[in-house]
Amino acid sequence: MITARDDRRRTFETVPAGVEAVSWWGRAWVSALEGASPDAARLARGRTYAEEGHVDAVTVTPGRIVAYVRGSRARPYRTELSLPAFEDAEWRELLEAVAADPAALAALLEREVPQSLAESVLPGAGELVPHCSCPDFGRPPCKHAAALCYRAARLLDTDPFVLLLLRGRGERELLEELGRRSAAHAAREQPDSAPDFPGVPARAALARTVLPPLPAPLAAPAEVGMPPAYPADPEAPDPLALDQLASDGAARALALLTTGEDPIAGLTLWHDAVRLASAHPTAGLTGAARTLYRDLARATGRTTTDLARAAAAWRQGGRPALAALEEPWDPPAGPFDRARPALLAAAQGSFRPDRNRLTSGNRQLRLGRDALWYPYESRLMDEDWWPTGRPSPDPVTALLR
Repeated sequence: MITARDDRRRTFETVPAGVEAVSWWGRAWVSALEGASPDAARLARGRTYAEEGHVDAVTVTPGRIVAYVRGSRARPYRTELSLPAFEDAEWRELLEAVAADPAALAALLEREVPQSLAESVLPGAGELVPHCSCPDFGRPPCKHAAALCYRAARLLDTDPFVLLLLRGRGERELLEELGRRSAAHAAREQPDSAPDFPGVPARAALARTVLPPLPAPLAAPAEVGMPPAYPADPEAPDPLALDQLASDGAARALALLTTGEDPIAGLTLWHDAVRLASAHPTAGLTGAARTLYRDLARATGRTTTDLARAAAAWRQGGRPALAALEEPWDPPAGPFDRARPALLAAAQGSFRPDRNRLTSGNRQLRLGRDALWYPYESRLMDEDWWPTGRPSPDPVTALLR
C-alpha cells in the first residue's frame, strides 16, 4: 500500500530528453525563474549544463525540488528550488473548484494543467526561490540552479502532478479526494427524466416462423474490438449508453467464446452494477463515467459514493472483495492470532481486532471468507474506509503493497 507520506516523495533518475519546455505550464515555470534573473550569461551557462547532463537524479517533495548538479569542481553541488506549499484550506478550495469543473477534471486526467488553475498552482512573482551550495554569492539564480530549473521544466511537461506535489499533495491522494468530491457532486445532481422512445419488444421484432440455417462459426478474436460510432440522431437512444452496452456485451461474448463461462452468471443487480462501474477506474471523474455512475446508483437505490467505494473493492478481486467490504463476519481466532504478531514484528504497530477487521489509526485490514487480507484506509479521525490495494494471504504484504 502506498501511504500519503510515500506519495509525497518522488525521485526521477532520468529526465525526458531536451531542455526547452514544450507545454505552456513548463514555459511558465522557466519564466518564473528567468524573470527574476538579471544575468543572461548565468542562465545560458545553466542551459548548457542541463544540455550536457550535469543534473543528476531529481527528488521532488512538498515545497522543494532537489538535485546534485556537477559544475567545474569534482564534487557536485546540492541545488534546490523551493516553492511555497498550500495550506489545507487552500487545498480544500482548489479541490472543490476542480471537482465542480468537468473541463478541469478532464485536463488533469490527460496529464495537463487546467487553464483555470494556472494562477493558483504556477509560481507567482518571487515564489520560486533557488538555493545552492556553490560559492557563487552573486544574485541568484546561479548556473546550477538554472540548470535544475530547465531540467525540472521537462518533468512538468510530461507530468503536471509534479507541480501539484510541489504545492503539497501527491498524485494518488489527489485523485482519491477528487473521486470522493466528484461523487458528492454527482449525488447532488438532479437526473433528467428518462426519455420515452417508441419501439417494439425485442421478442416480437426477432420472432420468425422459419429460421434460416446458422452460418459456420468464426474463430474467437484475440481481443474485444471497439464499438461502432453512433450517428447523432436526436430520436435515437443515448449513444453513450449504447457504447457502454456494446463494449460490455463484446467483453462478455469473448469470455463465453474463450472460457465457456458467463462472467455475470449468478450476479445480483447490485453486483452487476458494481462490475460495470469497476471498468471505469476514474470513479466518475469524467463526464461520461459520472453519468454512468449516477444512472447505475439510481437503478440500484444506492448513492454514487456507495457505488464508487464498491467499484474500488471489486477491482481488488471481484465478488469476494466486495463481500469483504459489505459483509462483516466472525472468523476463527487462528488467522488473527498469527496476523497481529506478524504486523507488530514488521514495525507496523498494534492492530485492534473487531470481527474480521484489524485496525490501527487510519489503516485497516479485512479478512475475507477466501482467506485473503484486504487493505483499507481512511482519513484520520474518519470512519470513511476505502479499499487501497490488492489482497494477499499475508497481512504484512497486503498492508505494504
